[in-house]
Amino acid sequence: MGKYSESEGWADVVPIPQNEGGPNPLAAIAYSEEYREAMEYLRAVMASDEKSERVLELTEHIISMNPAHYTVWLYRANTLFEIQKETQSDLQGDILEELRWLDGISLRHLKNYQIWHHRQTLMSHLPSLPSTELPFLARMFAKDAKNYHVWSYRQWLVRHFSLWDTELPYIETLLATDVRNNSAWNHRWYVLFGQHVDPGSGKGMDEVGNIVDEDLIDKEVEYTQAKIRLAPQNQSPWNYLRGLLRKRGSLLGCKGFAEEFVGDVDGDGKGCRSSHALDFLADCWAEEKEAEKAGKALELLAKRFDPIRKNYWNYRRGLLGLGAVEA
Repeated sequence: MGKYSESEGWADVVPIPQNEGGPNPLAAIAYSEEYREAMEYLRAVMASDEKSERVLELTEHIISMNPAHYTVWLYRANTLFEIQKETQSDLQGDILEELRWLDGISLRHLKNYQIWHHRQTLMSHLPSLPSTELPFLARMFAKDAKNYHVWSYRQWLVRHFSLWDTELPYIETLLATDVRNNSAWNHRWYVLFGQHVDPGSGKGMDEVGNIVDEDLIDKEVEYTQAKIRLAPQNQSPWNYLRGLLRKRGSLLGCKGFAEEFVGDVDGDGKGCRSSHALDFLADCWAEEKEAEKAGKALELLAKRFDPIRKNYWNYRRGLLGLGAVEA
C-alpha cells in the first residue's frame, strides 16, 4: 500500500498505471514504488483536468523525486494560476510564496533547466521584479558562476524588466572577481548591445551596429584592454575586443596593442605572452594584405603555441594562399 492509495484525501481518484506496451514490456523502467504510485495519481488528475491544492502537493512530491520532469512543472504552473483565478487570491503573493519554495530546489539542483523555465513562467506574471530576485541569483552564481541556465534566465530578466541601465555594475563586480568568467563577458555584450535587438526579428546583435555610438566603443575598448593586461592568455576579452572592432569594420585600431604581447614574430616567437594576441595579429596582417607575416604568425601557432589546433591554423594559412606546416 502506498501514500496515496491509503489516503482518504485521494480515495475518489482511480490511479492510471503507465502503459509499458503490454504485460511483458521489452524494457520497462525500474521506477521506485513511491514514484510509480505518485505518477499514477498524477495521470489520473491530469486526465480529469483537476487543478487543486492537493495537485500542488502531489506535484511537489514528484518534483522532490524527479526535478527534471518537465510535464510535472508545467502542470504545476497551470494549477497554480487556475487556483488563483478561481479563488481570486493575491497572485503576486502566491507567486512570491512559490518562488521561496523554488529557491531551495534551485540551490540543490544547480543544472536543472526545468526549474528555470518554471521560474520564468512565474516571473512573467509579475508587474515588476521582486527585490529578492537578483540577490538570489547572486547566490546561484556564487555556487556556479558559469551556470548556463541561470545566465539565460538573467538575460530574459534584463529584457523583460528593462534592467539595461542597472546591470553593468554587477557584471563589473563579477569580472573584478574573476576576469576569466566568460559568461560575464558574454552577458556584458548582451547588456550593452542587445537592447536594440528584437528577439522576434531574426536579426542578431551584429546587425544593429549602426546604432552603437563611437564613444561607447572607445570606452569598451579601453576597459577590455585593461582586463587583457591582467591575464593576456585569457581568450574571453580578446573575443570581446574583436567584436567591438568588428562593429567598426577593422581590427587595425588595436594592432599596436596586440603587438605588446607577441615578442619576436619573425623568429621563434620568443617572448610571446599570448597566443590570442598572435591570432589577432594574424588577422590584422591579413587585413593589411601582409600574407607572409600573417602566415608566419599562424605557423607559430601551429608549431609552438597551439599545435593541438594545427589543422585549423593550416586552414587559415590556406585562406591566405599559403601551404600547410607540420607541428
